[in-house]
Amino acid sequence: MQNCVVVLLGGNLGDRSVTLQHSRMELETELGTILMKSGIYESAPWGFDTVVPNFYNQVLVIETVLSPHQVLKKTQEIEWALGRVRSLGKGYQSRSIDIDILFYNNWIVKETVLTLPHARIAGRRFVLVPLAEVLPDFLHPELHCTISALLDQCNDPLPVKRVDEND
Repeated sequence: MQNCVVVLLGGNLGDRSVTLQHSRMELETELGTILMKSGIYESAPWGFDTVVPNFYNQVLVIETVLSPHQVLKKTQEIEWALGRVRSLGKGYQSRSIDIDILFYNNWIVKETVLTLPHARIAGRRFVLVPLAEVLPDFLHPELHCTISALLDQCNDPLPVKRVDEND
């Protein structure tokens, strides 16, 4: 059975465009066919206490036969392979790549290791802008609002701008 998983790619270290490209290739190899992808957006760092480079972000919609837990395992393996270092320090940290699972079909999962939909979608413009590009009418299964409506209601003041029309 085919399922639809929506992921957000993000990173602010190294060659951000190349890392996103490698992430897309690995995700297609490991998860399944990329059905839709947003443009690449640059955004100011969200939640950081110090000055760090801006992030590049992109949303992908992927058709997969994997379960949500298998998707999580594969995305973490891809992050590690592309140089992601997870630290136990406090607060947000710069990273070469971060792959967040935003949605898996319209499932709601609340577990220690996996929360679906992603808990902080509604408050982050850097998530909502590329998400609204590819799935404007998708109904958030918990908030019962479309992605476009969530973007309209978002109070996040940080700028998000499209940087590449072709990726």
